Amino acid sequence: MRDVFANAESVRLVFHNDHDTPEEFVVDLLRSVFGKSEHEIAAFMSEIEQKGKAGCGPYPAPMAAALLDTTKERVRAAGYHLYIASEATNSDVEAAPEEEFDYAFLALQWHFQRIPRSRLVTSARQFPGHMRSDIQVAIDRLFASPIRFFGIHEEHRYETMTFAGLMKEGRNAQETAPPQYQDVDIGEALPVRCLYNGLWLCEADGLRYAVLLGLHRDYGRENGIRVEIAVPAGAAGGAFVQRCFAELEKAVRAARSYRGKILSFDDDTNYRGGSRGIMVHRLPPVEREAVILPELTLKLLDRNVVSFVRSRDALRRLGQSTRKGVLLYGPPGTGKTHTIRYLATNLPDHTTLIITAEQVGALGAYMSLARLLQPAMVVIEDVDLIAVDREYMGPCEESLLNKLLNEMDGLKEDAEILFVLTTNRPEELESALAGRPGRIDQAIEVPLPDAIGRGKLVGLYGRNLSLDEGVVDEAVRRTDGVSAAFIKELMRRLAQASIARDGGKSVISADIDEALDDMLFAGGRLNVKLLGGAQEMAAG
Repeated sequence: MRDVFANAESVRLVFHNDHDTPEEFVVDLLRSVFGKSEHEIAAFMSEIEQKGKAGCGPYPAPMAAALLDTTKERVRAAGYHLYIASEATNSDVEAAPEEEFDYAFLALQWHFQRIPRSRLVTSARQFPGHMRSDIQVAIDRLFASPIRFFGIHEEHRYETMTFAGLMKEGRNAQETAPPQYQDVDIGEALPVRCLYNGLWLCEADGLRYAVLLGLHRDYGRENGIRVEIAVPAGAAGGAFVQRCFAELEKAVRAARSYRGKILSFDDDTNYRGGSRGIMVHRLPPVEREAVILPELTLKLLDRNVVSFVRSRDALRRLGQSTRKGVLLYGPPGTGKTHTIRYLATNLPDHTTLIITAEQVGALGAYMSLARLLQPAMVVIEDVDLIAVDREYMGPCEESLLNKLLNEMDGLKEDAEILFVLTTNRPEELESALAGRPGRIDQAIEVPLPDAIGRGKLVGLYGRNLSLDEGVVDEAVRRTDGVSAAFIKELMRRLAQASIARDGGKSVISADIDEALDDMLFAGGRLNVKLLGGAQEMAAG
């Protein structure tokens, strides 16, 4: 009989009905030694009753020999004479049936038919939900040629899908279904098609395995991505699983889908840190000439951001920190956001994360992403909204402020992360930051534009208008003390007046009179404040 195992690729073990061995004993053998399910046992016992024999397998020859030895030892120990024959077969894999499997457990039974359940092991890893596109790309590459692939119908979407659940039979059995995809925007011409779930039945170098992809649901938080792999027990299966997970982790660390882009978590983010995923912002590039700031401000910006980023490698060699914190402060409408857009679209190879004050509760998730995607610029706009006077803070506000400052201070010295904070009310921040020195390396004032700056802004926002030198000079003279946003709106109103008068061919002094009258006087003091006008204008 041993010649059968020596010369065959696979062996089928055939039980013969001797009419003496109790049915309960055979059922126990099928369950405990061969790992048969109740459904399989019922079919087996029916066949042996009708035909006088029934087979298990085929199995690889070494596995069949081990199973036969174990079975014979139990039969002898029990004092029975059950006859089990071994039959050689060269069909290593049973052909897949043409019909579809209605249930996941049937597909898994077919796929692992030679391997008892007791000899299967599963391993799972969970990945952040916002890395979904990178995980999908890696899975598509790793498991590109499955024997079979299925989607799974999730009747209860609050549960996390597992192999243990897929193997359930009866009314709790999970049905197979067409695969369901969601298009995930990564800021490219085409989105990444990401599966909600999937079951891959695969084989590699004679090793049968299965892969399950699903969502790990955590109420009130972003769903995670869960990957579970089932393999036969043993060193070969274990090594294969580790290789697969290493590839998936490598894909997450590379994070190619989002690296170098401008990102934020979507508007479902809340103070508990929950989010539905990442939003990619497609901001048009801002050229250097379009950043209209006083010369001193520009020099500080260049030295503390642009030149600092270029010098990081040299700083690191000299043992200096490569992280940095910059505060942009000044009245509303002076160009702080515009300056950030310039940095975001021009810093080489940087990923920009934009955080609003309402999203600071998700700061931990943002910082994990920043560390992953560094070099990164982390922008927190209107930071004064979470940094009010400590005497008036509640416990929630206090924890958010401390969380921000601790994150800034807790980064490693070699972290390539640049914090840029903005505020319209620096006085609200002064005491908080003074009490935690070292978080901000440079405060940069973004003031109201001077005469030179206003002239440049008139030229920038009125570049397509027919503006003669006299009109430009008058516009500059009459906008002393206003913001850049005010001048931008003024140019739009001049264009509107020009269109109404002569189709946009010219701009005259009367157009300036009409626009300023609407902006400064007809709308009252509130309108002046809303448009970024001078305080003395609002008081007039």
